Amino acid sequence: MVRRVRARVDVRGETGNAVVEFLALSLVLLVPLVYLVLVLGRLEAATFATEGAARDAARVYVAAQDAESAAARAVAVTGVALQDQGFTDDPAAALTLTCESVPCLRPGTDVEAEVEVRVPLPFVPGFVRDVVPLEVPVRSSHVAVVDTYRATP
Repeated sequence: MVRRVRARVDVRGETGNAVVEFLALSLVLLVPLVYLVLVLGRLEAATFATEGAARDAARVYVAAQDAESAAARAVAVTGVALQDQGFTDDPAAALTLTCESVPCLRPGTDVEAEVEVRVPLPFVPGFVRDVVPLEVPVRSSHVAVVDTYRATP
């Protein structure tokens, strides 16, 4: 005669623990990961915006006929590039134009356009920003040369 013995396992105390552990671990790991992706996405957008704005501002500046219209066009192009990536910074404050000689539009002169945008960290309350600066500055520059064979203004 063969006797079968059934082992009884008491599982009443373990029901639902795996779900709770999974949710707790997911919160601990996924929330910082999602926040990191959001921050890196904003920084990448700022990099695209500043690089494009600096390149276009320098090119537009050296192609203009006079210094006044050149500066106005460079600021306008900078504003378009920043708004394209969702930044509302003042383009006149973000753009810095420097020349190696005066007048800036003399043939052969290097003109450097530098654009800086400050990227705030997302979801940080205002009262924390007053105490600790929670912005990342992103800066790009581009140098363009005034055409050697252009007529002087």
